Amino acid sequence: MFTGIIESIGVVKDLKKELQNLHITVKSSFTNELKIDQSVAHNGVCLTVVHIAGDEYTVTAIEETLNKTNLKQLKINHFVNLERAMRLGDRLDGHIVQGHVDQTAVCKNIINEEGSWKFTFQYDSGLNNITIEKGSVTVNGVSLTVVNSKKDMFSVAIIPYTFEHTNFKDFKIGTEVNLEFDVIGKYVSRLITLN
Repeated sequence: MFTGIIESIGVVKDLKKELQNLHITVKSSFTNELKIDQSVAHNGVCLTVVHIAGDEYTVTAIEETLNKTNLKQLKINHFVNLERAMRLGDRLDGHIVQGHVDQTAVCKNIINEEGSWKFTFQYDSGLNNITIEKGSVTVNGVSLTVVNSKKDMFSVAIIPYTFEHTNFKDFKIGTEVNLEFDVIGKYVSRLITLN
């Protein structure tokens, strides 16, 4: 379980393909606090730490994960948003995030609003995921509030702190991002479609 509040930006130091798996080595500010078998969200994708060496650790993404996320596009020196799993009793500063990406979206517009930024993303609505105005959505692991919700598109407003402390500052038109839709909304939507 995660909150969508990014702890740190990691740097991809190595990528190794093994059969259908991808081993991702990341340098982070909190590697010395990690242990093997711990969960860390990478751009919103929950992955298990399998190796630690100095200030770098390695996680493995399987084919299913690579097919559903933007991790397949990682390159050496790319920045990834990192969040360790929530501790029981911690404040829930963002919203309930599972670390299970539902689908990807593409950045369609970026507007500098003189003190904040508005990012617009388009996604495949055929997968039956939805956003609602002022609801929660996770973009590359960042817990955000939806504005301008449409059937296959939504916008989010980014404050300077979030812009500087996440990989939002690297987004361009056409950047592919990971989306995790609000878990409560997903259950409600599923219940409605079953009836």
